[in-house]
Amino acid sequence: MASQHRRPRPAVAGIRTPALATAALTSVALLSQTAAAAPSTDDRPSLEEVEKKVDDLYRQAESATEKYNAAKERTTKQRKQVDTLLDDVAQRAQKLNEAREELGSYAAAQYRTGASAPDTATFLLADTPQDYFDQTQLMGRVTDRQKNAVDDYFADQAETMEKRRAASRSLQTLTTSQNDLRTAKATVQKKLGSARALLSRLTAEEKARLAKIEERERQEAARKAAELAERQQTAAQAAAAARESGSASDTADSGTSTPSSPSTDPSYATKAEKALAFARAQIGKPYVWGATGPDSYDCSGLTQAAWKAAGVTLPRVTYDQVNAGTTVSLSAAHPGDLVFFYGDVTHVGLYIGNGMMIHAPKPGSYVREESIYYDGESSIHSVVRPA
Repeated sequence: MASQHRRPRPAVAGIRTPALATAALTSVALLSQTAAAAPSTDDRPSLEEVEKKVDDLYRQAESATEKYNAAKERTTKQRKQVDTLLDDVAQRAQKLNEAREELGSYAAAQYRTGASAPDTATFLLADTPQDYFDQTQLMGRVTDRQKNAVDDYFADQAETMEKRRAASRSLQTLTTSQNDLRTAKATVQKKLGSARALLSRLTAEEKARLAKIEERERQEAARKAAELAERQQTAAQAAAAARESGSASDTADSGTSTPSSPSTDPSYATKAEKALAFARAQIGKPYVWGATGPDSYDCSGLTQAAWKAAGVTLPRVTYDQVNAGTTVSLSAAHPGDLVFFYGDVTHVGLYIGNGMMIHAPKPGSYVREESIYYDGESSIHSVVRPA
């Protein structure tokens, strides 16, 4: 009878049947495994992120390279200044020794004629010739030649001391420049090492995919270059038509023909051809940071060498080259112009026309022809006509 009045036990949610319980436990286990495995996938950067990181490191290395080049140039100039100053000090010291010997002979002559030894010592140790004459009252005992010799001695002594101080300051400046040089070199090496380490961790499949990404970027850059070339050609045709129209109008009015003025100075075109011929001859040579030829180049080393072949002297680094000419618009760029990149002006190439340039791109690459849009339109800083 008691069993008839026993209430049934309420079912507990989630474990109503063994099958459901088993399924729930299996789901929890799978979710736990997925959660544990997820971080390893998320922590690995995508190829696009790797490419951006490597490009950023190369840019930073190129920026450090330009600082290295500037410090190296500064160090070379300061070393020459220091050497010149030290040579001057040595020559002046020799003259002082000779003057001292001459003064010693005057002092010896004084002693032989009866002048006292203390006066001779005072004569040689006095701060100025006037102090000596005031102290010893020997103005009348010396000849004009002797007095001039004393004046010259103290003047040379003062100048020599100033030259020594200048040499000391120049040596300190040189030391600072040498420290800057070492720091810039270490920075370049560190950035390049980081870029190489990133690339070395890519699998063969990832490297192949990265190459495809870079190829798509090159194709897009080539498309933009072609668009620029078309715009430039259209503008050139319009300018030529305007010149012909103006020339015909002038002929009708005056009965004489007037030659049209060229869009650029003919002498510039001649120099640009020489610069471009030199640059083309360097295609295939490796990029090496800090190099100025003839076997390898960095970006500014190549442009400097190319224009030097045309008889035009450019500064060593991009920061100075960008100010070594007349800035023109991109649409008005002519072969031979310098195209600068990035807000900090750390890269430069030599424009060859049709939206293309010759440049030394980055470490691990070679001098080559490439679209000026190789790193996107926003990377172009300015165009400068150097001659």
